[in-house]
Amino acid sequence: MSASALLLEIKGNALDDGPGIRSVVFFKGCVLSCVWCHNPESISRQAEISFDRLQCVGALECIQSCPEGALSRDDPQFIDRDKCTLCFECVEPCPSAALTRVGEEVSIDAVFEKLMKYKPFYDSSGGGVTLSGGEPTAQMEFASRLLERLQAAGVHTLVQTCGLFPYDGFMEGLYPHLDLIYFDLKIFDREDHRRRCGAANDMILENFSRLQQEYEKGGVEVLARTPLIPGMTSEATNLEGIAGFLREQGVSRAQLMEYNPIWHDKCERLGNPIAGQEDPLRQWMPREEFEQCRAIFSDHGLELV
Repeated sequence: MSASALLLEIKGNALDDGPGIRSVVFFKGCVLSCVWCHNPESISRQAEISFDRLQCVGALECIQSCPEGALSRDDPQFIDRDKCTLCFECVEPCPSAALTRVGEEVSIDAVFEKLMKYKPFYDSSGGGVTLSGGEPTAQMEFASRLLERLQAAGVHTLVQTCGLFPYDGFMEGLYPHLDLIYFDLKIFDREDHRRRCGAANDMILENFSRLQQEYEKGGVEVLARTPLIPGMTSEATNLEGIAGFLREQGVSRAQLMEYNPIWHDKCERLGNPIAGQEDPLRQWMPREEFEQCRAIFSDHGLELV
């Protein structure tokens, strides 16, 4: 039985990850590798080290503490990732927290106890706990046990998923303990999905169809969500495909998520700088373009939430 999981953080007082005031448990590790991932620090299934150049005050303690000599002011990235063994000896001596560990193994008891401290806020606002990531279903056993304990304690539960998971395992482990599912549908074309997200979408579409059928029989509500990425998911042909698919499944409500370009900075802190400071993906999506995307879904009879 999995008694711990690799997590990024537990965020409290969240207002955009489900109904009411919520706590969000961010799992580390994802089965997809979307080129625009808004949380690139969540993709790898192992702990990483982040360096924020803007926070650095030029102290030498971190350099002196590295047993591999992987840190150098002469290195444009500061960290030689080929030398770094992820021992994290440099993190604690850093006086400005410019160096941070990304990902910690946390016990299920510790997570549950922390979440339950906020139960009065869940109860008063109609909120609860959301499992996000990364991909929570990639650590299915831990997620299942946590949701079961939360449900038994009377906490509203929600999972945000990319949809790429073994259906039977999901239905057995997570589904009985869920009140709501947020299900991402990013790219409708199979090969385009493989190229931009790292895997084909056959299982994703099938899982959504089966979960929607369960909902129509009185099961857990599934909300389809599409992140709007300029020149990728926001293309009219893609949105037409997703909207048409949703209507074929009998779906009446969906969500379009506005683009957020801050992922570029996160990539740079992890040692994966994105070339091209003038890249259009570094800009917020113009409001007019966002409304055009909404119109496509609305024209298909989808209520946008």
